[in-house]
Amino acid sequence: MGGLREVAASFVVPGPSGVAIRTRLRVSETDAVVLTEVGVFLGSPATGDLTVRSRQGPAHDAAAWALRKRELTGVSSARWAGSITKATHDQWALARRGQAAEMAWLRGQIASIEARLARPLGAKAEKREGLARGYGSRSEWHAKSRRLHALRDRLAGVEADWAAGRVRVVRGGKKVAGLRHHLDEAGLDEQGWRERWRAARMFLAADGESGKRFGNETIRITDTGQFSIRLPAALAHLANAPHGRYVLDAAVVFAHRGAEWLDRITVNRAVAYRIHHDAVRGRWYVTASWQRTPAPVLPLEAALAGGVVAVDMNDDHLAAWRLDVHGNPVGEPRRIFYDLTGSAAHRDAQMRHALTRLLHHTRATGAVTVAIENLDFTDGRCREKHGRNKRFRRLISRFPTAKLKARLVAMAAEQGIAVVAVDPAYTSRWGVQHWQQPLTSTNRTVSRHDAASIAIGRRALGHPIRRRTAPPPHDQSDRAGHRTAQAAAETRRREEPRPRIPGPRTRSVPPGSGANAGNQNAQHRSGRSAEHGFWQQDSLPPSL
Repeated sequence: MGGLREVAASFVVPGPSGVAIRTRLRVSETDAVVLTEVGVFLGSPATGDLTVRSRQGPAHDAAAWALRKRELTGVSSARWAGSITKATHDQWALARRGQAAEMAWLRGQIASIEARLARPLGAKAEKREGLARGYGSRSEWHAKSRRLHALRDRLAGVEADWAAGRVRVVRGGKKVAGLRHHLDEAGLDEQGWRERWRAARMFLAADGESGKRFGNETIRITDTGQFSIRLPAALAHLANAPHGRYVLDAAVVFAHRGAEWLDRITVNRAVAYRIHHDAVRGRWYVTASWQRTPAPVLPLEAALAGGVVAVDMNDDHLAAWRLDVHGNPVGEPRRIFYDLTGSAAHRDAQMRHALTRLLHHTRATGAVTVAIENLDFTDGRCREKHGRNKRFRRLISRFPTAKLKARLVAMAAEQGIAVVAVDPAYTSRWGVQHWQQPLTSTNRTVSRHDAASIAIGRRALGHPIRRRTAPPPHDQSDRAGHRTAQAAAETRRREEPRPRIPGPRTRSVPPGSGANAGNQNAQHRSGRSAEHGFWQQDSLPPSL
């Protein structure tokens, strides 16, 4: 038991700090032509500004930002220039974070390979000494040594880009750019690809500004749904409204969170808009987003006051079970299935529907808290960690842990449900060990995932995962068996001697009056140094 790692404390996940909603724009042919011309026109300076920003690197400052904005103002307008430079800065910062993550991943891979190359062939891992296992054959050792040199060269290139402040960004997306060389496999012709490429590189986004009319002067949507856009100076001849604006024929209606959006624009609070063209479907969309003050984080004790719905996340379903405040499973387990094969959009839709059903189930049980594992598959695709098990690496690589947690927190906040994250260490193993067999009956089959959900819920509630099992009917301390009900830590008199039960007894010493009646160390109680019986489970390590 000395090799077990320390389990982190559970915590309530903070709520979202932003909101984004999207709706379709049912534009006419004239509106589509105007939006396309404006988006393509602004996409060119946006690409040039990203190039300039990348060349400046870490030496960029406020003066350089102001200079870039002045140069773009002459081409478009002051508001469009501000939106372009802001988007450029965000894109550069995102690429820098990606570089930092890649360097950390490469260093971890290099250290892992070096440790295994230093071990003899076929050597077993020694976890207590921190020694990795050796490679199985000489050919594998040779292949890994070649991979080590490739990773070192790759790391040197990323570090050079990091030091120079260079970022490698493809406006329009690397995936769409790569389709140009695989048109036959994608089922596209050159014209179809160019339409996708043009739509992906258009720039039609504007940040909001509080105090301005309806929260945005560049792209404006009124309370009646009227949609208008401020045209760049070079395209002023396309205006059909005063002050160089173009008003679309279509009216905008936000079905989701429309009331919240309406409350913001009515008082002229900032709302950012982004117009997107889906070239595959031939549709236009507008996305509205804004920041909001996160709700105060609910204290952990208050969140767990009514029990939890514990969830074990798997590659094909969510295993959920309701637990009361004492850590006892209530009712029947619930399994919510989904399919993670296919495209990223399909996986996202499947997870969204599954989380919706999970929240509805939580509401139906009367709970106000969901307990999940604080999973992180950042290095889950590591070859050194899972060896030749490609199937498992692909499984965890397609599992959208970050998106799942972010979406669950956002959706739960709208339902008034708190989310508690727990350490995932040993939940599956200990859940199967302590809960699967006792809860399995002729009418109910408990899977290992259902048992893991109980372990997750008990850890969130602050209870040990192991359950208190009943002793044999005739042991040395209680002839009829002792209590198995689990009392809370704050329950008074929970460790006092058991009261005397009146009535005839066959034992020579009446109950409650023996030599060990007041000595809890002679009882099999939680946390007491009782003699280890054959029926008693091993205690958890002190770190738990």
